[in-house]
Amino acid sequence: MSNNITRVLLTLFYPAVIILNMKTENSHTYSAFQGSALLFRGELQDVVLNIKKHLGRSENSSVLILSDATGKTLDFSFQGSQQDVLKRLEMYKHTDDPVEPSGPGRPKLGVISREISLLPRHWEWLATQSGGASATLRLLVEEARKKSSNINTTKQLQERAYQVMSVLAGDLQGYEEALRALYKKDGKAFVTQVKGWPKDIQKYLSELTKPVFKEK
Repeated sequence: MSNNITRVLLTLFYPAVIILNMKTENSHTYSAFQGSALLFRGELQDVVLNIKKHLGRSENSSVLILSDATGKTLDFSFQGSQQDVLKRLEMYKHTDDPVEPSGPGRPKLGVISREISLLPRHWEWLATQSGGASATLRLLVEEARKKSSNINTTKQLQERAYQVMSVLAGDLQGYEEALRALYKKDGKAFVTQVKGWPKDIQKYLSELTKPVFKEK
């Protein structure tokens, strides 16, 4: 016995602004460490110029610049004058302009028509839902996106903390145990393992891992 598949053209609604990256209060800030000490924190230009001033005439920097959003280190050359440094910063500027979807439909509302295939029983169920098939499908898609987003967000937060830990604390006692606690989302075990680490590193990691342990 075969199931008949019905094809129809549905008009689905897409938000007018698509947010590509999760924005947080520290999404565009950076932290500069020298050894285990936090030297500067803030917007990239401010951090870089403060490091340049800190280095003086020296062009060899032992300062690590970390992205507060990703935990990754930023390789930056401090050679030359302050103007040279500012020119070099141009390549790191990001664009925050919202992206509007284009294509068929009603652009101002971000509505796009696409064809989907459903079995008869799916259409029968959709017909019983208030608001119509399109509205119900939009709601189902949004719910699925939220669940997927929560999973991805947790993994991204753990990866961010791992990036920082591997650079700042890879040689410290309890590193492996703290890493395991991070991925198990065991906040108490994590705090126990890092309590002997330098204060600036502890404080920084506490901030970065707080949302990971909060989601447990």
